[in-house]
Amino acid sequence: MELDERTITRAILETQMEILLDYTDVDVAVVGGGPSGLAAASFIGSRGLKVAIIEKKLSVGGGMWGGGMMFPRIVVQDEAKRLLDHFSIRSAPYGNGYWVASSVESVAKLTAAACDAGAEFFNLMTVEDVMVREQGRLSGLVINWTPVEMAGLHVDPLTIGCRFAVDATGHDAVVARLVEKKSDAVRVKGEGFMWADRAESSIISHTREIFPGLIVTGMAANAVSGEHRMGPVFGGMLLSGEHAASLVIRDLCP
Repeated sequence: MELDERTITRAILETQMEILLDYTDVDVAVVGGGPSGLAAASFIGSRGLKVAIIEKKLSVGGGMWGGGMMFPRIVVQDEAKRLLDHFSIRSAPYGNGYWVASSVESVAKLTAAACDAGAEFFNLMTVEDVMVREQGRLSGLVINWTPVEMAGLHVDPLTIGCRFAVDATGHDAVVARLVEKKSDAVRVKGEGFMWADRAESSIISHTREIFPGLIVTGMAANAVSGEHRMGPVFGGMLLSGEHAASLVIRDLCP
């Protein structure tokens, strides 16, 4: 079969433009494609909700790809082992109450689960502002291409309407900080020193709706609450993503 460059180009442009147009309004926009964001998107999408994952980088996976200091292994505690099993991520016991898994397999399986749940990925996109209407609820995100931001170009953005946004942007807590700049209702305290046990045990309580229509998850949740960081143990990330999804589902799928 002879390849036609025009057909290839049109196939990409036409299909992606259809998706972009369809996703100008979604049920849930998950900002950040790290472990907590991928887990949240998979659970939310599995309930039939329309989910967009907005990722500023070319690839998803966040800090999980690199494992611990570029050794491609992660640790998960007993409490989150069921989520490794849920996503069919192979693991091996290590010591008392710990499980070790491949960071590459973990990202691949989480990404596949989000895809299987119907989530659409929009990579190389940055959230630069939020929309809040008279009722005081977050109703959408203002987006632009990441290379535009990196180059410092003045290019006007576009928007995505959503019923909920999930801030899964990690340590930076990007969406929470955008809201903080314009509302006294949100304060991002910033994360504390490394203290894995404290950070992991508290992350579920920090995973919450901090502003009407905005839920924080993963390290963004800990950063907002002033909690400690935990390093390459990822059970809390998965549990936080699951909990964030449950908050959305409780509201949108009563």
